[in-house]
Amino acid sequence: MRIALISEHANPLAAVGGVDAGGQNVHVAALAAALADRGHEVVVYTRRDRRDVPATVPLHPGVTVEHVPAGPPVPVSKDMLLPYMPAFAAYLQRRWAAWRPDVVHAHFWMSGLAALEAARDLGVPVLQTFHALGTVKRRWQGTADTSPPERLTLEADIGRRAQGIVATCADEVNELLAMGVPGGHVSVVPCGVDLDRFRPDGPVAPRGWRHRVLSIGRMVPRKGVGTLVEALRHLPDTELLIAGGAPDDEEARRLAGLAAAHGIADRVKLLGSVARADVPALMRSADVVVSVPWYEPFGIVPLEAMACGVPVVASAVGGHLDTVAGCGTLVPPRRPRALARALRDLLSRPELRAAMGRAGERRARSRYGWPRVAERTEAVYLNVIAGQRTPDRNRIAATAGG
Repeated sequence: MRIALISEHANPLAAVGGVDAGGQNVHVAALAAALADRGHEVVVYTRRDRRDVPATVPLHPGVTVEHVPAGPPVPVSKDMLLPYMPAFAAYLQRRWAAWRPDVVHAHFWMSGLAALEAARDLGVPVLQTFHALGTVKRRWQGTADTSPPERLTLEADIGRRAQGIVATCADEVNELLAMGVPGGHVSVVPCGVDLDRFRPDGPVAPRGWRHRVLSIGRMVPRKGVGTLVEALRHLPDTELLIAGGAPDDEEARRLAGLAAAHGIADRVKLLGSVARADVPALMRSADVVVSVPWYEPFGIVPLEAMACGVPVVASAVGGHLDTVAGCGTLVPPRRPRALARALRDLLSRPELRAAMGRAGERRARSRYGWPRVAERTEAVYLNVIAGQRTPDRNRIAATAGG
């Protein structure tokens, strides 16, 4: 098949850890490579955000990243990109007149807008993965949500117009149904993990005598790292490493100030962005990896830690309910004392940490390797191309379990 992946703001070539660079970038890059490994020709279309970037860049054998000229060739917050989607769609329409894909898979809602417009007269099926839903973001962030006001209405329209929706977890299915998306259009295929890179054996980053707790991800408030800093007050002889973003980011400065205010600055280390190749060694050096966002569409970091055999404490939201439940510890979001209790219990029981690490690794390897995720994604593509639909909610529930 010729497969077009649309990822308007999340460039698969970008360094992960910036404000708008995180799990979606990793997901699109890995899915594209795994689909190519299955013999498909894949082109990823992403917005050109630098003047010096080539028009096309090879990502992997069989995968090309194409930079779309839509808006200024400079970094722009994803919440400001909506006005440039007509230009994005027009570019896709021109390109697909010469290279007609068999299926289009849009990632994030604005990619869906552009993809549906570009494919409208081609008869090419469009599938949508939202990665995050505006309804959930608005529920948790309220007036702090900087999304365009049209987002909720447009997302619901995309969900009804796309030929198929690829949700990443069971919790997302319920949100989609509440938006009026037909259940028969929805398939559940989780995100994946690179099992060759994330594994228990391999280099381990240096560490000292203290217990080590690691947080890694984008440096934005909703990721809940502030909750973890608050919890550290109740965990003596424990250090917290925070990886992601840059030490001078606004959120990093806030976290540093919070640690200083609580007198634990000497035990909180802000590492900034960590090279992707160095992440597994950093994870293996931790006693526990913590991911406690307020909401989480899927959550790749816990899965990567599980594949490394490191125990995980995560907030009981979104995709964590599928991946972490039963082999890690789930806690309520934004509850520092509950998080501190869970960590204190784990840090005091090495045998429990070891057992959780083994259970997490088994689950990651049995359900979430990218070859399996690509195989399941390909099956959804073929069903949609053939005009089939997911028959009922029982199929949805079954696929969610992996």
